[in-house]
Order: sequence, then structure tokens, then C-alpha cells
Amino acid sequence: MAKLKEAGSDPLMTDAVDAQLVRQLADRARAEGLQLTGEGGLLARLTKVVIESALEGEMDDHLGYGKHERAGRSNARNGTRAKKVLTEAGPVEIVVPRDRDASFEPKIVKKRQRRLSGVDDLVISLSAKGLTTGEISAHLAEIYGAEVSRDTISVITDRVLDGMADWQSRPLDSVYPVLFIDCVNVKVRDGSVANRPIYVALAVTVDGTRDILGLWAGDGGEGAKYWMRVLAEIKNRGTQDVCIVVCDGLKGLPEAITTVWPQAVTQTCIVHLLRNSFRYASRRDWPAIARDLKPVYTAVSEQAALDAFAAFAETWEAKYPAIVRLWTNAWTEFTPFLAFDTEIRKIISTTNAIESINSRIRRAVNARGHFPTEQAALKCVYLALMSLDPTGAGRKRWTARWKIALQAFEITFEGRLVPKLLTHTS
Repeated sequence: MAKLKEAGSDPLMTDAVDAQLVRQLADRARAEGLQLTGEGGLLARLTKVVIESALEGEMDDHLGYGKHERAGRSNARNGTRAKKVLTEAGPVEIVVPRDRDASFEPKIVKKRQRRLSGVDDLVISLSAKGLTTGEISAHLAEIYGAEVSRDTISVITDRVLDGMADWQSRPLDSVYPVLFIDCVNVKVRDGSVANRPIYVALAVTVDGTRDILGLWAGDGGEGAKYWMRVLAEIKNRGTQDVCIVVCDGLKGLPEAITTVWPQAVTQTCIVHLLRNSFRYASRRDWPAIARDLKPVYTAVSEQAALDAFAAFAETWEAKYPAIVRLWTNAWTEFTPFLAFDTEIRKIISTTNAIESINSRIRRAVNARGHFPTEQAALKCVYLALMSLDPTGAGRKRWTARWKIALQAFEITFEGRLVPKLLTHTS
């Protein structure tokens, strides 16, 4: 005991004593055949000690004196009550101190609370990684020896809905150099299981970071009125201008873009245009088609692109007229690309940013098969988005190559990014 008191004056000595105690406990646990996790395991026992000590400390603060220092005061301890809580170390049986006038409100484990917050965070994290409620329940039972029902897991994940609503209505930047709009199809059971699109808007900020602006559910029959509502929502949240909007032939979207942001350039997604071309062709012809289309989208001018496309049509129209018709119909939204600097072309033609997001979303939604409601599907997609790039490594890679592109945007869209730049430098 004297050694512990001496150690208390020296933080390094205290750490050494603490480490020694932990090793002693671990050695004792091994000798007794005690498991590390699960009910009754070493971590559960340590968690019990820590929680109960914290509760006693809270009671001391509440009463204003220690456990054996009543000193004639009106309120006093009044025994304890047993309670089982689920922790990250497994189920733990604890005793909660009570006071005589029942005014004690513990904070570390609140009244009627049956799970510590870390467990809720774990459930939400597992859900974001694509695990179903049944898989999460099985995981908790296997790893922690805890029985958590699917309904309870759904209740826990439903708590993110308030956060999703706040995220969906948060203020946005006044201007974005580039805005990508894409969709991921999910299966929703509405009488029968059917594919329903969820649209994702991903912006590139003036700083070169990626910002997911929101999620919108559709029914597959969207038109100009639908897109007017979506874009007006983005504008009402603060975005007064967008330089380039990259999309993939969504009906009514180009008209809505022109109405909401008159100066914005609507650019068809080159990668999607290529992929859609391959849909009409035999796989063995894909390399040759890709080779013959490359001079079209790498042309130095629109006239050079027209000449290259004429050569492509001469070669392939007889066999694949649908490909020629696809490019002809998309030509108006394709040609703006040809007027841009190489650095801008790299940003708007490389869909890696949104494709990595879509890939993460697809893994999460495919794990579930289908959803009972549209809201359940949106919750799943939102959780998947919130789990993206937790280390920030992807953001660093993106911003590292942004500076040269920013100069090109400044020259091409002169003056339109200045208000935002001034805001950042002030």
C-alpha cells in the first residue's frame, strides 16, 4: 500500500504499477482458465470494476461527501440494485448505488440504459460495413456472448435517422467547380420487389476536397420536375453556382440544370458513355471499339472529334447502329468536354471518386438483398457513406493533384470561384 502511495506522486511510477497490476490480473486469469472476452471474462470483470467505481464516484459528487462521511446530512446512500448491461467486453452484471430520496441520476449508465454507448457505435459500424441485422446479432453472440435481437439492432441503427436529416439539410458551399450526379439501384419490397434508384450528388470543392451533398430516392420515372426539386434544394442550402455538372443521360436533368444554374455546363459522363456503348457490342469487339472511340473523346477540338466519330461510324454503324445512335444523341452534352483544358478533362472524365463511393454502397445494399421500405434503403446507403475513408487518406490523394486543375478552372471560369476563394483566405 505504501508503494502505491509513493507511486501516486510520480506519474511514470503510477503507470509502471498499473501495468504490473494488469499483468498480475492477466496471469491469474490464465491460471484460472478465464477467457478474455464474454460474460465472466477478464475484460468483463475489469469493466465491472471500472463502471462500479465510476458510479460510486458519481454518488459521492451527488451527495457531496464520501461513502463513510455522512456527517449528519439529510440524503444518504440506500443500498444498491443489480443491473446487467451489455458492453464491448460482453454482458456485465453491475450494482448501482441508490440514495435515500431517489434523486441520484447516474451518467455513465443511465436509468433504464441496458447498453453502453460503445456497443451502439459498434452496431452502427457493423451495419455501415454491410452486415445485416441477423449477422450483427450472430456476431455479438459469438464474440461477446451477448444476445441482442434483430429488433434491438434496428432500433439502434434507426437513431442515425436524425443525423441523416441534419446532414441532408446542412448548409453547402456557395460554388462548386464540379458536381457529379449518379445513381445506385436498390431493391425495395413495395408489394413486390422492384429496383429503385437512389441518386448521389458528389461535389468537388474549391479546396479540392470531395463533398457528398445528399441522397435522393426516385422511382425510375423522374423528369424535369423531379430534378428541379432536387437542384432547388441544393441551391436553397447555399449553392448559388456550379461550373460543371457531370451526369449520365438522366431525363429532364439538363433542363433543370439550365434553369437553376444558368451558367453551368452540363457534361455527359464520358466513362458512362463508353460503358453504355459496350452494352450493345459483343465482348470480343470491346477492345477494337474502345480503340476507335478514343480519338473521339481525346480530340483537340470539336471538328477533330467529328472527323474521328465519322471514321468510327463508317467502321461500326453497319454492325452496331445503336452505338452510333447513342453517341449522336449524347453529342450536345459531350462536346463541352472538348473545349476544356487537359487538367479539367482529367477531373470530369475520371469517375474514380464517385465510382469508389458507389462500390461501397453496392456492397452494403447487396448484402441485404432487398429492403422493406425506401427509408430503410436510404438509411443503409447513408451509413455506408458515413463509413467512407475514415483515415482521410483518399482525401489527401485527391487534393494533392487538385492545385493544377484549380488554376485551369480559374482561367476557364474566370471570376466565378473568386467569392469562395476570398471566403477561405479571409
